[in-house]
Amino acid sequence: MSVTIVTGLWDLGRDKLNDGWSRSFDEHYLVKLKDFLEIPENLVIFGDEELESFVNKNKKHDNVQFIRRELDWFKNQFFDQIQNIRTNPQWFKQKGWLENSTQSKLEFYNPIVMQKMFLLHDAKLMARFNDDYMFWLDAGITNTVHKGYFTHDKVFEKVSKYYDKFSFICFPYDADGEIHGFKYDELCKIAGKKVKKVARGGFFGGRTEQINAAMDVYYNLLLDTLNRGLMGTEESIFSIMVYKHSDMFNYFDIESNGLVNKFFEDLKNDKLVVKNEGKIVNTKPLDYSKIALYIITFNSPKQVETLLESFQQYDKNFIENTDKFLLNNSTDESTDDDYKLLCEKHNMTELRFKENLGICGGRQYIAEHFDTTEHEYMLFFEDDMFLYNGKDDKCRNGFNRYYTDIFKKSLRIIHKENYDFLKLSFSEFYGDNSVQWSWYNVPQFFREKHWPEKPNLPVRGLDNEAPKVKYNNIKIHMGIPYADGEVYYSNWPQIVSKEGNRKMFLTEKWAHPFEQTWMSYIFQETTKDNIKPGILLASPIEHDRFEHYEKDLRKES
Repeated sequence: MSVTIVTGLWDLGRDKLNDGWSRSFDEHYLVKLKDFLEIPENLVIFGDEELESFVNKNKKHDNVQFIRRELDWFKNQFFDQIQNIRTNPQWFKQKGWLENSTQSKLEFYNPIVMQKMFLLHDAKLMARFNDDYMFWLDAGITNTVHKGYFTHDKVFEKVSKYYDKFSFICFPYDADGEIHGFKYDELCKIAGKKVKKVARGGFFGGRTEQINAAMDVYYNLLLDTLNRGLMGTEESIFSIMVYKHSDMFNYFDIESNGLVNKFFEDLKNDKLVVKNEGKIVNTKPLDYSKIALYIITFNSPKQVETLLESFQQYDKNFIENTDKFLLNNSTDESTDDDYKLLCEKHNMTELRFKENLGICGGRQYIAEHFDTTEHEYMLFFEDDMFLYNGKDDKCRNGFNRYYTDIFKKSLRIIHKENYDFLKLSFSEFYGDNSVQWSWYNVPQFFREKHWPEKPNLPVRGLDNEAPKVKYNNIKIHMGIPYADGEVYYSNWPQIVSKEGNRKMFLTEKWAHPFEQTWMSYIFQETTKDNIKPGILLASPIEHDRFEHYEKDLRKES
């Protein structure tokens, strides 16, 4: 995944402050900027004309874009409000340290640090790089973080493992009436809970597509708080965002000293723990090397070959980035050699038994086999469930049939949402996921309890007014919409987590399971919040059984 790093630097006259607050622009900030310019990722740098000359003279590579911003640019919407607050004794005399601080003494300090989010947003609009991720990183970062994290360890190459949401770095903070000059009680009221940590302003960001939403939240909070005469720094607003909008923002913990080098050390060593103030998140990074692909087949090597070809045409990661297992239920021994050649060609492990386990019997065996492996997720396919490679852009329900990189995007969805299983197709052969098919299969007592308005099945056939699927959330990840709620189980292609597999197939077991049995059980567990399913609002799967077999050969379990 590609990354753009954004920064900015201006001489604010900090060298004229008292000891403890004073720093030389030439001997401190420009020296650190030289280190910054060694970062190999794409760089966007904001600054004045003089800084542009310095950057052009000292940059180490050509992937540096400079955007001219003179200091007067910061005399914008919020400038006068900031000056009125910082020069008000009621504000700067809150604490002894505040009166001589950079916030209080420097006219442009808060106008600049409070514009970091705006500058990141501008970089998104103006950068010549079209990267997946974009982060703000302070130009003087190497004052506390060794440049080797960026130049030698290449830590930014690892961010895709951890950044599903726009994220901040936070340190624990025992507030004594204020946070960076922002009245603590008021900050907690706005955040909606007691704030016990502060989000740093030195490094923040996420997927480039998430910046607009983060900018909207930040702008409205900044506007509201300044209008009320409340001010700290950008970190005060970031802290509110972490607590108030946990649906949008994750964070990473550092130590109480506030130094962000711990974050980069943890990133280097793959020890970052994703945290969120609103819900439990999956703290383990997604390991693409621990994905298994299971395929059930019966008497048709050609069906499997066509399935694998559909993977190759649609998204080759399905066969190139998975450990592949073929459960061969075939009874026709004349297919043995072709299956063997197929497995050798595609590096698949063949699972073969003396008898036909059946479709659901085989599905049960796959669940038991997957549980013994080190794989974290499995993809399940039957040999007639292909990735669609036809001419139609939409399915009959209007959902897209094509998405680029659907393999990794789908895995990231199930991983970040902690779904137990993720169905890969909204439209199916006999129906779709608008109708709640579990209604037909649950016990009568449950049907009466869960659907009191629709307690009775039709005498025969299907009901044109069967209950609809109740969805809780509709979201989007990297362009792919998905939903969760009362998603029913079926044997159609899906991704299943290790824990989800245990809850779905191993906690309760049947000697002869059927798809309807699992559909009923898993739905009841879903309504108890014991199983959490999701579904792509997409239809990339096409059912095509082109080599048929005798009806009496079909076996469920």
